[in-house]
Amino acid sequence: MIVTQEQLSQLRETISSEQQSIVFTNGCFDILHVGHVTYLQQAKTLGDILVVGLNSDDSVRRLKGQARPINNQDDRACVLDALRSVDYVVVFDEDTPYNVIKSVQPDVLVKGGDYAIADIVGGDIVRERGGNVCVLPFVQGKSTTAIIERAAKQ
Repeated sequence: MIVTQEQLSQLRETISSEQQSIVFTNGCFDILHVGHVTYLQQAKTLGDILVVGLNSDDSVRRLKGQARPINNQDDRACVLDALRSVDYVVVFDEDTPYNVIKSVQPDVLVKGGDYAIADIVGGDIVRERGGNVCVLPFVQGKSTTAIIERAAKQ
């Protein structure tokens, strides 16, 4: 389900009362590929509810340049929402998901790749509550940038 940040705060209360855990991750998810799908499936195994923070179009442009995103935020949110592993999608306009993480108060915060756990945005919020911050490995050779570069050569 695609939700707003306000709805996430209410969601947190409901999920807490049901004693379920929330896993949160975020990203641009511009051209969804097997690396993303595998990552999201792995993230889902770390708790009961997986919430994905999705960078807005403006946020992606600031982070990746004016040629991105390839797919607009509504399309990217719809594709993520269709995945079995994803329970909720929330679009955020800031460069980082810090405010979203404050709203949802996840039990587990997940990032992919070569992040140092101490450097993950919002890790302080999660650790303060006694939650876990995790890094999941990338699927080697799978990236949106590589797909775009390969398509440009054809």
